[in-house]
Amino acid sequence: MFRGLANLNLVADDMIAAVDWYTQVFDSAPYFVRPEPAAGQGPAQYAEWRFGDDDDEFALMDSRFRPALPQPGGALVSMHVDDIQASFDRLIALGAATFDPVTQRGEGWYSASVSDPFGNLIGLIQSPHWAAQHA
Repeated sequence: MFRGLANLNLVADDMIAAVDWYTQVFDSAPYFVRPEPAAGQGPAQYAEWRFGDDDDEFALMDSRFRPALPQPGGALVSMHVDDIQASFDRLIALGAATFDPVTQRGEGWYSASVSDPFGNLIGLIQSPHWAAQHA
């Protein structure tokens, strides 16, 4: 049924600042942006990056297009990292805020989460099972 993560979509009120921040996080500009600011079509309303071993898709969407829910809901999606403390520290240095500090969850398992400057939660996991599967 499920084949993998197709898209992680976060929202931001200030897309210019958010695209700049995530360009620093991923060390690259988004590969897909709509509308195209470079073509004079206005500021970005949607931007996508690919990252990781499986080229997972990470997207930012202008908060004006945020899906509305009748009650609070959502999910925390966590991304595997090889060095959770270094990854956590880098996000904090770029302006994220600690939500859940780096915590050992079991033998070789660690998790943490931060709030990006735009109010989205980003989860980090250092998992020996994920690392072994992708070795």
